[in-house]
Amino acid sequence: MSNAVAEVKQTSFSLAPQNLEEAFKFAEILSKSKLVPKDFEGNQGNILVAIQWGAELGLQPMQAMQNIAVINGRPSLWGDSVIALVKASPLCEYVVEDVSDTTATCRVKRRGEPEQVRHFTVDDAKKAGLYGKQGPWTQYPKRMMQMRARSWALRDVFPDVLRGMPVAEELLDMAAQGEKDVTPQGSNEPAIPPVVYIDETFFQELTSKYKASVESGKKTVNDFISWVEGKGARMTDAQKEVVASWVPVIIENTATQDSFLAEMQAAEQGALNANS
Repeated sequence: MSNAVAEVKQTSFSLAPQNLEEAFKFAEILSKSKLVPKDFEGNQGNILVAIQWGAELGLQPMQAMQNIAVINGRPSLWGDSVIALVKASPLCEYVVEDVSDTTATCRVKRRGEPEQVRHFTVDDAKKAGLYGKQGPWTQYPKRMMQMRARSWALRDVFPDVLRGMPVAEELLDMAAQGEKDVTPQGSNEPAIPPVVYIDETFFQELTSKYKASVESGKKTVNDFISWVEGKGARMTDAQKEVVASWVPVIIENTATQDSFLAEMQAAEQGALNANS
């Protein structure tokens, strides 16, 4: 039995990056792949954000790519992945959902705490200007009400499991309405404020002073981004890509690079074969 376990460990394979340099290279390769969601194609910045958030949530890089959406520069989780993460947590005793033509209900229980219940109704959707809106609210209104009730319940009861991540379906509705507050009156759900980005001139002033510290290795890219965004605003994806470019990618062995690319292509082909 021990030999079998050892053999499995030796043959296991993961493309998960182990350091910052590998993360940049990994993001570059994925950005050129046709197997990633379209929002990530050609966008290394969004890929890096998704991988980092995925790591904090316990998702492997490819899982993160499929379950994390970047909407208006803000990472979010699709509703199905939200319930999957919560149910996988030992803190969750149960999640029970019920949907009728007029009301969606989500009942959840966290271990050691009383049951919590959240509702989202047709009247709530009408007050928020959602009901009958072109798109999924017209095609699948019951499903969309279910996502809202689920979001409120799981984000309220399991904020630690979800790391405070918003739900993509909600952010898409807000983005469609110009980042307006679409929270129904009387709800305890807080409004999500619009994102404020670092002014480009201010960003250039910062980089002129601190670029050398990243290039020399004294500070990492994440250190710089965290420090800048600690000033109260966020960096754009383009600005993050500029910072990422400060770290030189040194390829000491081209054979190693060729091997990595071959492994990546083999993994993509395996995924295609599995889905065919």
